[in-house]
Amino acid sequence: MASRFYDPHGTRYGIPTFPFQLAPDGLATRRQLRAEGLRPGGQDIAAQVLWSSRRYGRTVRAAYLYRLDRAKPVRPMTPAKWAALAKANGAQRLCPECRRDAGYRIPTSLGRCTPCAYPEAQRAA
Repeated sequence: MASRFYDPHGTRYGIPTFPFQLAPDGLATRRQLRAEGLRPGGQDIAAQVLWSSRRYGRTVRAAYLYRLDRAKPVRPMTPAKWAALAKANGAQRLCPECRRDAGYRIPTSLGRCTPCAYPEAQRAA
């Protein structure tokens, strides 16, 4: 089954393709690059890994690979980016009903903090 995804020259799929866990050294996914403090840096996709996933109804899944030697370091966060991130996270902690900081991110399923969503549970406690 794994051999149907083995196309190192890219004749069948257009780009070099490898089965799951059989990609050659020197290639990495975005997550693997990030774990090493790197980013693709504008380079094109070098290859892909294909596998059949039972979790998603026997569909074929793909992970794109980038060359490690062309990867660039991740850009550091600037003070302005840190401030914007803190502001966005703070907005997600603010309850729209009682206007208090909940101390956690408000669940989108509730749309408000837990005490506002379940007031009867707070009275019983």
